[in-house]
Amino acid sequence: MPEHNVIANSAVNRSANAANPANVTQKLGVLAGRFRWVICGLLFLGVTKNYMDRQVLGVLKGPLQHEFGWNDVDYGNLVFAFQAAYAFGMICVGRLIDRLGTRVGYAIAMIFWSLASMAHAAANSFLAFAIARAALGFGEAGVFPASIKSVAEWFPKKERALATGIFNAGTNIGAIIAPLVVPWIALHLGWRWAFLFTGALGFIWLALWLALYRRPEEHPQCTLAEREYIKSDPVDATGRIPWARLLRYRQTWAFAAGKFMVDPIWWFYLFWIPDYLQREHGLRLTQIGLPILIIYLISDVGSIGGGWLSSSLIRRGFSINAGRKWAMLACAICVVPIAVVYRVSGLWPTTILIGLAAAAHQGFSANLFTLTSDLFPSRAVGSVVGIGGMAGAIGGMLIAQIVGHVLQWTNSYMIPFFIAASAYLLAVLLIHALSPQLEPALIAQE
Repeated sequence: MPEHNVIANSAVNRSANAANPANVTQKLGVLAGRFRWVICGLLFLGVTKNYMDRQVLGVLKGPLQHEFGWNDVDYGNLVFAFQAAYAFGMICVGRLIDRLGTRVGYAIAMIFWSLASMAHAAANSFLAFAIARAALGFGEAGVFPASIKSVAEWFPKKERALATGIFNAGTNIGAIIAPLVVPWIALHLGWRWAFLFTGALGFIWLALWLALYRRPEEHPQCTLAEREYIKSDPVDATGRIPWARLLRYRQTWAFAAGKFMVDPIWWFYLFWIPDYLQREHGLRLTQIGLPILIIYLISDVGSIGGGWLSSSLIRRGFSINAGRKWAMLACAICVVPIAVVYRVSGLWPTTILIGLAAAAHQGFSANLFTLTSDLFPSRAVGSVVGIGGMAGAIGGMLIAQIVGHVLQWTNSYMIPFFIAASAYLLAVLLIHALSPQLEPALIAQE
């Protein structure tokens, strides 16, 4: 090829790359380091610990009811206490994390909820358990504002749904480990040791967090190429954003509406499915581990797959609006079969249907969480996640009362499963109605 043609072609290629920023950021992604995925793994471990702590009570529901004489309404009230404190914690902790920064804010939250988990071991009355549950809920409210804010700090927008899906898979791993480990501890050492053991694990994670976590621009393990790749999105403005200002945006309400609709369903799975399997399928405490394992292994596939789906669609040329919403709609449709699970008699068909619904929830949730960093600058992400988390916790308070009273009155799970089947489709409709194009909130321009 003549030399002048080679030079001309090179110039054309450089011009094409300059005209297409996606090509540049894609090449940066290939050349960049991978330490951001170590951070994602650390977030995964934190969420795993979080869900181990909150799952212990659900696993021990039967033995504790027998020892303390609780009925289903009493248990529902304990779940309500957790949710009420979780909702209040979202108001405080999300804002605290934006003020103190991710590293310090997450560390404080971990210390608080780990001690609260261990405090269950000293409880000898319903009131003492309610206080411990409330303290646990308040501290655990920090996990998702801190994790989403970390993802916003360490990942460009095109990777955030996948990163969120990966760390969010820790919810399933925590929910798997607890039913496998807690019954053994309870039978061999007593139920109080189950709370002590899971709570104490938080301090091991805390040491890793403090040793490894810094912002990318401050981290010696983050290469220059990786920092450039992470910062390839437009630069956010700095400064605090008052809550009252965030509440003006339809984008805030879109996220909060989605959380209000779908979070209660996950709480229902977490706190009531072990009881459902024991009640409807005659399983003993030591037998629930395997079906719970299967349910949450399927959920892990959904968590990562849902994040991968929207990220893949966006890489293929879909807009962020289309990619996120098509992925959420697909997940919403996959939940619908759970409406008939109460009529299924076999344990394993029941397990598969619940696992499919839980996987769809996790895929939906990965994309829903990612909306906050799509729609808001990173300085506001913790607060917006806090607002949405509060809405989800309020929904969780309602579902705790609904399920407790429905079971007390009807001894049937039909109504709760019907609510679960319809919630996600309604959530997609609400999100689309409140933010039809998922336009970023124009905070920096005000």
